[in-house]
Amino acid sequence: MTATVRHGALAIALVSEHASPLAVLGGVDAGGQNVHVAHLAGALADRGHQVTIHTRRDAPGLPDRVPLSPGVEVCHVPAGPAREIPKDELLPFMPEFGRHLARQWELAPPDLAHSHFWMSGLATLQAARELGVPVTHTYHALGAVKKRHQGVADTSPPERILLERELGESSDRIIATCRDEVVELAALGVPAGRISVVPCGVDTERFTPDGPAAPRGPLPHRLLQIGRLVPRKGAAVSIAALALLPDAELVIAGGPPPGRIGADPEVRRLRALARKAGVADRVRFTGGVPPEDVPALLRSADLVLCPADYEPFGIVTLEAMACGTPVVASAVGGQMDSVADPGSGRLVPPGDPAALAAAASGLLRNPQLRETCGLAGRRRALLRYGWNRVAAATETVYRDVLALRPAAVTGAA
Repeated sequence: MTATVRHGALAIALVSEHASPLAVLGGVDAGGQNVHVAHLAGALADRGHQVTIHTRRDAPGLPDRVPLSPGVEVCHVPAGPAREIPKDELLPFMPEFGRHLARQWELAPPDLAHSHFWMSGLATLQAARELGVPVTHTYHALGAVKKRHQGVADTSPPERILLERELGESSDRIIATCRDEVVELAALGVPAGRISVVPCGVDTERFTPDGPAAPRGPLPHRLLQIGRLVPRKGAAVSIAALALLPDAELVIAGGPPPGRIGADPEVRRLRALARKAGVADRVRFTGGVPPEDVPALLRSADLVLCPADYEPFGIVTLEAMACGTPVVASAVGGQMDSVADPGSGRLVPPGDPAALAAAASGLLRNPQLRETCGLAGRRRALLRYGWNRVAAATETVYRDVLALRPAAVTGAA
C-alpha cells in the first residue's frame, strides 16, 4: 500500500527509537534529540499536520499511545525488553521495531517518514520499502565523528559507519543540522544532491530573558553547564577552567535524578577532578533537571559553558541565547553555526581550559559586554532558530521529496 500524497495537511511519522519526547533530560541517552523531536513535532502540528512519534517502549506499563500536544501523538513501539537499554545496545531490536512500523503503516500509511538517529533510520527504511513511504533522515550524530573523538571508548556497534553510509544512499533526503555535518556526510559518501540543511530550533516563547531565575550562590558569578553527563560534553574542561576563575561557581546540570547523583561514575570522576583542582567547594551537581526548570536555571547564570569535544548541533547554545545569557562554546560542529563570535558569545578551541577561562573572564569582567552579547543572542535565536522557522524549512524539504517521488517511480518503471 502506498501513501497518498496530499497538497495540504500531511500525515507525518517521526521515528526516534531511543530518544522519547517524554523523557527527563540530562540522562546518558536523553538530550538534544529528545528536545528536537518533541518540538519539531509540535511545530509541524501547528502548521496543520498530523504527527505520530514512534519511540521504543522502555518501561513496562507504558500506554500504546500518549497524546503529547494537539496534533501530536507518541506511539510506544514494542522492540526488545520493556526497560531502559543503552542506545548502543539497541541494534538487535531494530528489525522488530521495523516490523511493528510496517504493521501500523499498512493500516494507515503516513505521507512521509522522518527518522532520527541511524538505528531509527534502519527500522524506518525496513518498513518504508515494503509500503512505498518516502523517507527523510536526520543523523543527529555520525559514527565516524564519534569514532574519531572517542577511539577505543566508542561503544557503537562495529557496523555503524557502514550502515550509516547505506542509510544515506537509501533515504530520499538527508536533513543535516549544520554546515559541518554536510562535510562529514560528503566524506561518508552521501551524494550532495540528497542533503538539505535545516538547523535545530529553540522554543523562543519558553526560553526568554523574562521570567524567574533560579537562586544563586554567594559568589559574584555563576557559570552553568547543562546537558547529558558524558565525558565528551567537556565538564572536565569547565572544572579545570574554574580554577582560573576564582570569583565564580560552576553549576553542572544533568545526569541521574538528584537522589542518585552520588553513585554516578561520571559525577564521581568529575568530583575527583574538582578536588584535585582545588575547586570542589565551587562546583555543584544538580542531577537531571525537569524541562520546566531549565529556563530559570539558564537565566540565573552569567555565562553558559558548552565546551564539548564535538557537538553535532548543540541545542543548549540556542536555549541560552534565547534566554539572553551569553555562551562560551567550543568551536566544533553546529556550535560554529549557532554562536556568533563576538556577537552572541565566544568560540574557543575544544579541550583548552585556559582558552575557556580567558574567554569567560573577559565577559565576566564586563557586565555591559555580557548584556550586549545576551541581547544579540536573543535576536539571533528569534531570527534564525524559532521552531516555526525550522518547521517551515523542514516542511519545504518534505514537499520537495513528495514532489520528486512520483517522477522517480515513473522513471523506474
